[in-house]
Amino acid sequence: MERITIDVVSDVVCPWCYLGKARLELAIAEVQDEVGVDVNWRPYRLNPDYPSEGVDQKKALEQKLGGSGRVAQAHKMLVDFGREVGINFDFEAIKIGPNTLDAHRVIHWAMAEDREKQDRVVNALFKANFEEGRNVGDHAVLLNIAEQAGLNRAVISSLLASDADRELVIAEIEAAKKMGVNGVPFFIFDQQYAVSGAQTPDVLAGALRDIAKTKSEARAGLN
Repeated sequence: MERITIDVVSDVVCPWCYLGKARLELAIAEVQDEVGVDVNWRPYRLNPDYPSEGVDQKKALEQKLGGSGRVAQAHKMLVDFGREVGINFDFEAIKIGPNTLDAHRVIHWAMAEDREKQDRVVNALFKANFEEGRNVGDHAVLLNIAEQAGLNRAVISSLLASDADRELVIAEIEAAKKMGVNGVPFFIFDQQYAVSGAQTPDVLAGALRDIAKTKSEARAGLN
């Protein structure tokens, strides 16, 4: 069985990224008997200029999208798409638009332990923001999420209180931008094939099958 590594560039306050994660999981489940898949979560910030305490989410979104009507329209579409994959978006519950740098640091530290813990952290951050309206820029929220995912609370607390890995995360985001990532989610398969946007499970499953086939043929050609 071929193994494929997917690097997913995403931000935890991007609803399309949450949708993309759920759709990717459905695609992986569909091909699990044919292809092995390892997923790494890579950082991106939609709102790098937000202050550490965050902003008024409603006001910021209306400015960004051009009024409350546009926001309502976008949210309705996302709620419908979310329902299809088991996500209960509650946009009304989100009061604070956070700065996500510290959330990305926690994701990075989780990955230093293992992919499973990283996945649990990413999932919990999406859920906290989009379904529970919790502020994922708040250290207390981040510590609870880290601990529930199996990370050492005291260690994460001291890391968050420091500047540990801030520059590393920012550098990784800059590197993604230089590679041409200007919107998320952005899926990079085996560091050479890219798929942009929250594609449907059949598109992602098709990409996984195609890449696995290409790898298998290349391997056969070498033997």
